[in-house]
Order: sequence, then structure tokens, then C-alpha cells
Amino acid sequence: MEFQRPDHWRPIEDSINALSEPYGLDYWREKDDRHEFPTELWHALGDQGWLGVSIPSEYGGEGMSFLDAVFVVETACRGGGGSTLSQLFMATPVFGGETIRRHGSDELKRTLLPGIADGSVDFCMALTEPDAGSDTFATTTSAVKNGNGSYVVNGQKVWITAVPEADYILTIARTTRPGDAPRRSQGLSLFVIDRDSPGITHAPLPKVGTHCISASSVYFDDVEVPEDRLIGEPDMGWRHLVDTLNTERLVTAAGCLATADLALKIATQYASERIVFGRPIGSNQGIQFPLAELKMRVEAARVLTYKAAWEYDNDPGSGTAANMAKYLAAEVACDAADRAIQTLGGYGLSVEYHVERLWRDCRLFRVAPVANELILSFVAQHVLGLPRSY
Repeated sequence: MEFQRPDHWRPIEDSINALSEPYGLDYWREKDDRHEFPTELWHALGDQGWLGVSIPSEYGGEGMSFLDAVFVVETACRGGGGSTLSQLFMATPVFGGETIRRHGSDELKRTLLPGIADGSVDFCMALTEPDAGSDTFATTTSAVKNGNGSYVVNGQKVWITAVPEADYILTIARTTRPGDAPRRSQGLSLFVIDRDSPGITHAPLPKVGTHCISASSVYFDDVEVPEDRLIGEPDMGWRHLVDTLNTERLVTAAGCLATADLALKIATQYASERIVFGRPIGSNQGIQFPLAELKMRVEAARVLTYKAAWEYDNDPGSGTAANMAKYLAAEVACDAADRAIQTLGGYGLSVEYHVERLWRDCRLFRVAPVANELILSFVAQHVLGLPRSY
């Protein structure tokens, strides 16, 4: 069946473009330079309801599909933030909103979803550990019942996005030791933990890009978490987490598509205006062909991203297309930003032209939220039927 762009996307696009106008490339350059969180834009998106697109209307959201949410993320990121802004959509509407919407208790839904939808509640997710990056089953952060209606959480997480701004941390912890669990995929549980809980400390990690959104180490020292903050069933956190990770892939893809669009727009405009040897450099095939090829790759990745979002709405357990979309979008974003630098020559490395920020920021997404090499291994095993490689 051929994909048809929904009619209601046009007013969504027009509305978000109007909202984003004051928060374009210059705004993001300033935020990046100052290492400041994009508070004004984030609040504006919440005020207009764009953070609660896929949250049911009974909890203050728009009650739309996740395909619609992906389009919203892509459009908002194209306003200037690119893949950097997509990290914030991951942190709150995905880690908080989608996880609670699909697997949270009625009480958690009533308590937290309205705030996520209007932007007054922010989330982050504590998954990665020093010795448990891509291998989630190697998680050692523990959550042990204390007999008083609570769990006690101990452990360390690293590279956690937007911790200082978060009100809550979606935390993955081991509730059953690996040797005692029936299967390796069991024994993990998800918790919603107040970021300001006694025993939680965090420290920023210096990094090369996405300067306006921090990454931190987070430490849990005897943190007491009420049992009603458990997401879904105890020990079944991996099964619940898979849905969240699939939507994380899709939001990543949307942000990377926006980055590629921004980079190509800057490159083609420059190539049309820059005169060398008496003519625009864009008239040379050595400039044209790489940009034209990238445009085709962007459109192919976009189609797969929309297909994957549609699949999530209709079959949320299927993550193959979501992984493929993330891979292709991250690759083309990095290649587009690099080609834009090459097109601009020396100006490509000037902060004035914005491309160097896009390049620094999007490079992260070949590594996160899942390394592209692991996606290749996943496709080799689960699509091509080749032996497991890890």
C-alpha cells in the first residue's frame, strides 16, 4: 500500500513552523555556545500541546498516533535544533509519556501524563551503566524490597541525558539476580523515581557536542522508591522497555532527518550563491552530485521512518523497521553534515554558518541510542537469518 501523507499534517506543519521561527539556527548557536538548555522553545512546544501528541486526550494529550508524533518531532527539529532537539522528545514524551501510557498504572497515568503533555513535567531515563552499555542484561543497579512497601535502589548510571532539568528518572534496575531469573531477559524492572530523592546525586560529563543538553553520571545510594512507582510487572522490565526503545529509535530518526534537511538547505543555498571562477560552485557536478545523492537517501530514510512509526501504531512489538530507520537516518545525517562542510569549504568550520554544530551534534547518533553496528547485527540475524554474532 502506498504511503499517503495525511491531510492534517499540513496545519500541524504550518503551526510548528510559525512557533519555531524565533528559535531558528541563530537561537541554537547561542544556546550551544552558552551550554544553555533551550527552555523558551521547550515551554512553547508544551504550551501549544506538541509534547503530548500521542498521549490520550483523557490525560490532557492530543490522542493522535505515534506516526503523527514522529512528524511533529521531525518538523520541530527542522526549525533549527536538528537531532539535538530530538533528545528532549526522547527524554520526556518517549521515556516518560510512551512508557507510562503503555505500561504504567492508572495512578501513574493520572498523576504524570497531564504534566508531560503540557510541558510542566520532564523526564530522563537511566539505562546505561559503566559496564552495561548496549548489553542491558549486564545491568547491576539493584532494587531490593525493604519490607516497608518500598524498593531500595543502589548503583550508577552514565551518559544520562537532561538530568538537571528532569523531575523524574525512568530507571532500569535489577530486581532478581541473573542466576536466579528463569531467563536472561528477566529480572529487570522499571521504576519512576523522583530526581530529588535522597541518595541521588549526579555530575555532568564533558562532551564534544549537544552542548545545550547535558549528559551526566547518576549515582543511587540507598534510594527509597515506593512500590507504586514500579512500571508494569516486577522482573519483566525488559519486555516493557522494548516498546520504549523502539519509539526512541523513531524519534532519533526523525531528528536526524531534520538535521540532514538543514545541512542540505545550507549547502545548496551556499552553492547557489558562491561564485568561483566566474560561476556558482553549484553548477559543478562535483558539488551537485553528492548533494543530489544525499537528497535521495534522505527521502528513502524518511519513507522507512514513517513506515516504522505506522508499524509501531499497529504492531508495537515489531522493532525491525524502527532499527533500520534509525540506522539510515543517522548515517545520512552525518554524511549530509559532512558534505555541507565540504561544500562550504573553510566557512563550513565557521560557527557563523551553523554546519559545524549540526556535524558535531549528529555524530552522536551513529553511537546512540544504539550503535549502528548492533543494528547491522540485529538485521543480519533477525531479517537475513544469519547466525547470532554477539
